[in-house]
Amino acid sequence: MIEVLAPGPYATVQDLGRPGYAHLGVPRSGAADAESLKLANRLVGNAEGLAGIELTFGLARLLFLDGGWAALTGAPLEAAMGVPFWVPAGKELRLGMPVRGLRTYLAVRGGIAVEPVLGSRSTDSLSGLGPEPLRAGTVLPVGAPEGDISVDLAPLPEPRPAVLRVLPGPRDDWFVPEALAELCARPYAVSQDSNRVGVRLHGPELARAKEGELPSEGMVTGAIQVPPSGQPIVFLADHPPTGGYPVIGVVRAADLPVAAQLRPGDEVRFTTRPR
Repeated sequence: MIEVLAPGPYATVQDLGRPGYAHLGVPRSGAADAESLKLANRLVGNAEGLAGIELTFGLARLLFLDGGWAALTGAPLEAAMGVPFWVPAGKELRLGMPVRGLRTYLAVRGGIAVEPVLGSRSTDSLSGLGPEPLRAGTVLPVGAPEGDISVDLAPLPEPRPAVLRVLPGPRDDWFVPEALAELCARPYAVSQDSNRVGVRLHGPELARAKEGELPSEGMVTGAIQVPPSGQPIVFLADHPPTGGYPVIGVVRAADLPVAAQLRPGDEVRFTTRPR
């Protein structure tokens, strides 16, 4: 068992989500930076899809009522990142604020074993499915270990400029011909209104060639939707299954972890180059 003494600004339980229910209006949800959660799980001998804790801006305090192995990945804290470490029974794990990035992942050997909903333990901030966001006093059960710890270190990636590679379309014809080049010409700033649903951006306005609204159509994670303001929104894990604003492009799946780690005030660029 782990007791949450302080969750920080926003903390949730996340696994790899609940795919296959979009036709019922249920988003996939899951870890915003899925690769970081997978890595944290591997470090403690878990299957990649077990649930962990997604911390937004860190600053959490967790009491391990039983001793357990844990690992931290994602947005780096001034702590033991990328290595499995032992937390003795009755000891408190105190986590500070990330030095860069936004979301840090804590995996515990055995996984966080809250009750699943539609096959997933993920908190969905849009639909409200899954466990509530963590708060002081929440007690989280931990599952029985199944795998062995076989990795002692995962090298942390070097910081680099935030660049998101984009595949054009499917509705780029709704914009003036130069809109895609405009999207990639200058950096955008990340808005404070960003969340797990999407990264809202401020920068060059993308002008439409067509007026009106599209009928609602399916949306994928990474879709760059452009509302009437002309300011793009990059959809993240909790995005709605459908939307009526045109999508000028889609961020490549390999770059979704970069989008998930953007914090308010960061600058990000887009490119149509594959590398």
